[in-house]
Amino acid sequence: MSATTQQTTTLRDSATMRWIALLLLALGMFCAYIFMDILSPIKDLMESTRGWDSKAFGTMQGSETFLNVFVFFLIFAGIILDKMGVRFTAVLSGVVMLVGGLIKYYAVSEAFFGSGLETWFTNNLNWHTGIGFIDNILPFYHGMPASAKMAGLGFMIFGCGCEMAGITVSRGIVKWFKGRETALAMGSEMALARLGVATCMIFSPYFAKLGGVIDVSRSVAFGVVLLCIALIMFITYFFMDKKLDSQTGEAEEKDDPFKVKDIGKILSSLGFWLVALLCVLYYSAIFPFQKYAVNMLQCNLTLTEPAAGSFWAGESVTIIQYIIMLVVAACAFSSNFIKKNKALKTGLMAVAIVALVVYCYMGFQRGTAETIFAVFPLLAVAITPILGSYVDHKGKAASMLVLGSLLLIICHLTFAFVLPLFKGNAVGGTIVAYATILVLGSSFSLVPAALWPSVPKLVDEKIIGSAYALIFWIQNIGLWLFPILIGNVLTRTNAPGTPPDELNYTWALVMLACLGVAALLIGLYLKVVDRKKHLGLEEPNIKLSK
Repeated sequence: MSATTQQTTTLRDSATMRWIALLLLALGMFCAYIFMDILSPIKDLMESTRGWDSKAFGTMQGSETFLNVFVFFLIFAGIILDKMGVRFTAVLSGVVMLVGGLIKYYAVSEAFFGSGLETWFTNNLNWHTGIGFIDNILPFYHGMPASAKMAGLGFMIFGCGCEMAGITVSRGIVKWFKGRETALAMGSEMALARLGVATCMIFSPYFAKLGGVIDVSRSVAFGVVLLCIALIMFITYFFMDKKLDSQTGEAEEKDDPFKVKDIGKILSSLGFWLVALLCVLYYSAIFPFQKYAVNMLQCNLTLTEPAAGSFWAGESVTIIQYIIMLVVAACAFSSNFIKKNKALKTGLMAVAIVALVVYCYMGFQRGTAETIFAVFPLLAVAITPILGSYVDHKGKAASMLVLGSLLLIICHLTFAFVLPLFKGNAVGGTIVAYATILVLGSSFSLVPAALWPSVPKLVDEKIIGSAYALIFWIQNIGLWLFPILIGNVLTRTNAPGTPPDELNYTWALVMLACLGVAALLIGLYLKVVDRKKHLGLEEPNIKLSK
């Protein structure tokens, strides 16, 4: 009787407490996602005010994952996670992100210019091998602006903390939701966290241009403040998670030391490798694209700036549009959790649709590419919980991965060949852009809802932290390489001196579409392997847990 009482009175057995724990983790990642792309919507301003070009911008953006890939920090993060547990690693990741964020802020601030550090970075880290391909993918190169070098160094440190946070959050969700609505929880966390992308797209240019005076460091300062909030969220989770362990009698630290052979167990799984390869291919076609998407839209859309002094040119419209975006997200997201009251569910979806149309109209009237691309995560917020719940109760995770890859291909090819045809047609081009971005967002929601909850089916629970770390490490190879490659492709396929808003993105987008083709083929093969080896990827999570 006492055992039964204990099982029903822990924090984990309370749905409210489980979702509060999830909210703390999701808010931390929400802030991290904002900082991750804080410079993406102001690429043109970085070029005009800091002397960067596409190559410098891409190299700096790719530096985020350099230490994770080449110093194997993510592997060590997985070991730390398995050994020290979720709560310690969560707080550590928050501290590391904040340190990296502060360095990046200083690099783009006015205080850096004319300082001794600027002189040092100008005279050092001018790496050059003489081998073209290697020189094009190094994190520093001769002629790279000093501010971009130091920003890249800070971004490396931030990237270590951000990716550590990513695997920690995944492990934390498994800890709190295993045997329950795991996929729904993971899908919901990613949906909420990805609102950070929209927030970044809207507010990064807002702060950079605040008061009519351009200062890109204000955007980064905004991101640093949010990293402080992320750390507070992780510290709060620390105490909540500690309380859970005191109730269950579980030890946060593992009794068994980590063994290198544990990695061998993971790498021997064919299913693991297919999931990892699909992950790196798919995410390499999404996250690096986010860093250039606003500039790509600037180059392919006919955007009309509103008249000076009008409502659409004012600063208040940014706040209003963001509030409308939150209405879209809140109504669409909450409708997923209403099962019995069909009228309320329908009403919320209707409000979300109307608000989305209003948001899109405002984006068109404002004539800014960043507000157009900000719709990217909104459809994902609406359907990711649905997809996660479907995987929990019906399965079909591998099939969702295939569908996500197919939509990815269609969207990048549309950006490459269809959108440029509407150059000069402001309304038509904006409609095509909005539709394609929303579909791409829905594709983005298919993968996390299906992929991350599948990992526990492929490896033993004891080494799941290391499994996530290995997948993230493999993923980071693509996240390091492709921002650099996109920057180099843009440099090679455009004439020197081409204005930032007139670049040709065709071949860069074709490259990303090819990643989608490879992901599609691997997804199809994964379905075959799952059927032969009975990995359970097409089976429902809740059924498996019983």
